[in-house]
Amino acid sequence: MGERWSAAVRAGTDLVLPRECGGCGAASTAWCSRCAAALAQPPRAVRSTVDVGAPCFALGSYAGPHRAAVVAAKERGRRDLAGPLGRALAGAVTALRESGDLDPAELAPLVLVPAPSRRRAARRRGGDPVVRLCAAAAAALAPEAVTVARVLTVDGRVRDSVGLTAAQRAENLAGRIAVRPRSPRGPVVLIDDVLTTGTTAAESVAALRSAGVGVDAVVVVGAVR
Repeated sequence: MGERWSAAVRAGTDLVLPRECGGCGAASTAWCSRCAAALAQPPRAVRSTVDVGAPCFALGSYAGPHRAAVVAAKERGRRDLAGPLGRALAGAVTALRESGDLDPAELAPLVLVPAPSRRRAARRRGGDPVVRLCAAAAAALAPEAVTVARVLTVDGRVRDSVGLTAAQRAENLAGRIAVRPRSPRGPVVLIDDVLTTGTTAAESVAALRSAGVGVDAVVVVGAVR
């Protein structure tokens, strides 16, 4: 009876607020098994236009479900996608440990550092989607104690990077990412949704290093090729 009632409620809800997969648009599901499988592939090493200063890994290319899910989470208010994307990032962390690219959990507590977002953009989106990704990834790695360290800030003069060339992106961010005075300790993984030219990651890694924090890896949902 309980299961039939839940199914009826979901069906009625779909008539009022139709659900669709955040990755492919399939009807009546917020996240389909095909898109989940696409993001569950082992993370691959990627190179960016600029030298990031740390190994970079992506769940896949910034296309298909990877791109659709990121855009929906950032621009269409799909906060529910933080869960599946966070679980995929947690799986990537586990895979990187198994491959030896990250130290095992037994050696030191893991620290996830969200790449910084402009305050105006975060307010417009109802919060920072990358922070939500990190929180979801940390929850997926439970019972392991994972810290989400929101220590990176970006100067208010930084412009939206959409449409900027690699050189313009570098100029836009140069010296404008700072670290709050509470440096994380432990294996540090910088998390972002997209790796385009690598400028944000490079400036973030440089800022953390200037504060005495080494970055073991950068992991993103999608990489622009």
